[in-house]
Amino acid sequence: MERYRRKAKYYETDQMGIIHHSNYIRWMEEARIDVMGQLGYPYRRFEEMGYLSPVLHADCEYRKSVKFDDDIEIAVSIQDFGKVKFTLRYDIYNMSEGGVLSAYGTTTHCMLNRDGRPVIMNKEMKEFYEIMVKLKEEQENKSE
Repeated sequence: MERYRRKAKYYETDQMGIIHHSNYIRWMEEARIDVMGQLGYPYRRFEEMGYLSPVLHADCEYRKSVKFDDDIEIAVSIQDFGKVKFTLRYDIYNMSEGGVLSAYGTTTHCMLNRDGRPVIMNKEMKEFYEIMVKLKEEQENKSE
C-alpha cells in the first residue's frame, strides 16, 4: 500500500504554532479512507453494500510536533484482524523533518449492517475479509 501524503494546513495549528493534537486523529481517518480505496473498498462502496464501519476505539501517541506547511506521510498497517473487528495502526512521519516519526496511533473498527447489527466478516463480507487477511499476512512476512 502507498503511504497517504498531505501537507499540514495553517488552520490546523494551535496558539503555539504547531498542529493541534485533535488533527492527528483526523489525519488517521483520511489515511484509512485512502487505504480502503487503494484496496478497492472505498467507504462509499461499503455504504452501497449496506455496511458501516464505526470507530470503536482511537488512540494517538505524540512524539514530535508538526508545524504548518510540513509534508506528512502516514503509513497504515493492519495490527489485528478478526471475524468481527479489526485494528489499524498509523505511523505519521514528518518528511519536512527528515522522515521523523511524529506520532503513531490505532483505530479499532467493526462492520455493522443496515440494522446496526455486527457483521461476521468472513461470512458476510468474504471478499473484503480475504483481502484484509492476505494483506496482514504480507505485512507480517515483510517484517520478518
